[in-house]
Amino acid sequence: MPSGQGTGTNPLHNKKPKKKVVEEDEEDLAYKKKQQADKKAREEMAKKAQGKGPLNGGQQGIKKSGKK
Repeated sequence: MPSGQGTGTNPLHNKKPKKKVVEEDEEDLAYKKKQQADKKAREEMAKKAQGKGPLNGGQQGIKKSGKK
């Protein structure tokens, strides 16, 4: 048994493929811009709602049906 056999890195591993350059048309750019605006709006709404607690105020409790 030769010593050192089977150690080290495997040179046969595939390398990561390079990212392809994607050309975007006007529709793609408009869509991405809309997505960014929606994300910003959601973040602002979450910021406003933070710290307000539950919307019902905890006054109602658990609703039960009248059936037994």
